[in-house]
Amino acid sequence: MNVSDYKLETLRRDAEFVLYGGLAKRRNDKSPSRLLILAPVSERPAPETLRRMEHEFSLKSELDEDWAVRPLALTQHQGRSVLVLEDPGGEPLDRLVTEPMELRQFLRLGIRLSAAVSGLHRRGVIRKEIKPGNVLVNPLTGEVRLTGFGIATRLPRQRQSPEAPEFIAGTLPYMAPEQTGRMNRSIDSRSDLYSLGVTLYEILTGALPFSASDPMEWVHCHIARQPVAPCERRKDIPPSVSMIIMKLLAKTPEERYQTAAGIQHDLQR
Repeated sequence: MNVSDYKLETLRRDAEFVLYGGLAKRRNDKSPSRLLILAPVSERPAPETLRRMEHEFSLKSELDEDWAVRPLALTQHQGRSVLVLEDPGGEPLDRLVTEPMELRQFLRLGIRLSAAVSGLHRRGVIRKEIKPGNVLVNPLTGEVRLTGFGIATRLPRQRQSPEAPEFIAGTLPYMAPEQTGRMNRSIDSRSDLYSLGVTLYEILTGALPFSASDPMEWVHCHIARQPVAPCERRKDIPPSVSMIIMKLLAKTPEERYQTAAGIQHDLQR
């Protein structure tokens, strides 16, 4: 697959990867007219960065186009390895949400996002990093798809060793307490439900549940601090919606929702 045949536009960038949207320069029936391209930020990426791209490609058969952005190919572009993905249309959620979301719109999005996470878990995959930057939303159709599976796991449970927070795979503001390696608990599908709760909290209130100035403070927040309830941040949020989000943010997995389907059901109700 020749990525040079596509005109690239930056959709999202973080410290490790940049996500491009690619529009075909010439119409060719053999190639898609639009693609997404995930590329390392560095011209000389670390081996772990390349392994994450290879791992995401290896999950291709487990990912369903109804709720995930599926990888198509690993190839080279301008001397760097890149991951080519389907483009289902839409934009990263963190680009779409610039202020607290209106309640009805939030409920529609929350239902679809919960359904996507439920579909992922039914395939036996734990995402380990649900955040707005890894959610693609089509504002015209409302369709929601997960992307960025570089640290996802097929294991039903996974033990996280207590490493320095800077070296733990994932994004600290969205990390479940057990992902920090300091809870003597394994990571499982309920860890995704915690990060889903952080994401829902952020798009509804316009703020993260916690704020911190360094990695160890983030770890302390997730393990020991209680967030302010969403209905205390926004007076127009019904207590029932606030309680759903707070249940997702419980410190121990047993106190959270046990399945994404349960969250979807309660949001629909």
